[in-house]
Amino acid sequence: MKPPLTRRAFCHSVACGVAVTAISNGFAQAPKNPPQGLTLAIGNYGMQSYKTEEAIRLIAGLKFDALELTVMPEWDSSPEKLKGERRGTVHRFLADTGLTLTSLMENLPPSANDAEHQKSLERLKLAAGLGHDLAPDSPPLIQTVLGGGDWSEKKELYRDRLGDWRRIAESTKTIIAIKPHRSGAMSNPEQATWLLEQLGSSPWLGMIYDYSHYAMRDLSVTETVKTAFPTTVQIVAKDVAKNGEQFEFALPGEANTFDHAEILTAFYTAGFRRNVCCEVSSQVFRRPGYDAAAAAKVCYDFMSRAFEKAGIPRRK
Repeated sequence: MKPPLTRRAFCHSVACGVAVTAISNGFAQAPKNPPQGLTLAIGNYGMQSYKTEEAIRLIAGLKFDALELTVMPEWDSSPEKLKGERRGTVHRFLADTGLTLTSLMENLPPSANDAEHQKSLERLKLAAGLGHDLAPDSPPLIQTVLGGGDWSEKKELYRDRLGDWRRIAESTKTIIAIKPHRSGAMSNPEQATWLLEQLGSSPWLGMIYDYSHYAMRDLSVTETVKTAFPTTVQIVAKDVAKNGEQFEFALPGEANTFDHAEILTAFYTAGFRRNVCCEVSSQVFRRPGYDAAAAAKVCYDFMSRAFEKAGIPRRK
């Protein structure tokens, strides 16, 4: 039996593998002199009952560095609801709190129906416009899952539709990031990497890394980080637990299924210097008695300790 990897050996193996991958696709090589630290964020996905300004105030009060806004139509932070002068108000509110708007969450599964596809393109344009209005100096990325189905049947459709997404990303100077989901047709970093490679190297397309979708699937931290790092533009932090034959998402640290500090260390050693965003899953916020403020504090407290364990500094 091989001895277990030490933390130093683990980091070295990931960093070496990532460097080779990054050089091969030319997308996101680690900078020679990377800045220090990562930002810690949380989204308002689990705060649907809150006005955008209330959610920002709560997140700032907990001492997060950054935030993600949900732009699906049902949320107050959607482009349709944040209009006109209110955008300026939210922009100033972000500046006053010192929070960085790092990302926008959408839900846009590519459709074979051309009319539905056009609607998705319009939503991407609206989200990009909102991002530029709220954070003109550094517009947030847009992230989305791609929906369910069978990978072998969906991958060519995804490739073709994402080609149109790429044109919007480039024209609006907004990164669009795809997120593998354990119950989706695209469910792992290898599949997301295939899609991004098919579309050609672009600084405006990327991947979201969320290990809760790979845990308990014979997909190790080492291998998933090695595959995902070159195109990863944001890390998502949440947990997952097995309940019978079903998997249920949980707050970071709540299920204690895997080591978040190990993931932070692997990415940071490889050169990742972007954002880590806590996500409160709908499986969490639909629980009876759910408290958005309490959940956000659990996320902050646990991930702050994970940063300390990994020895990674925080930055605004």
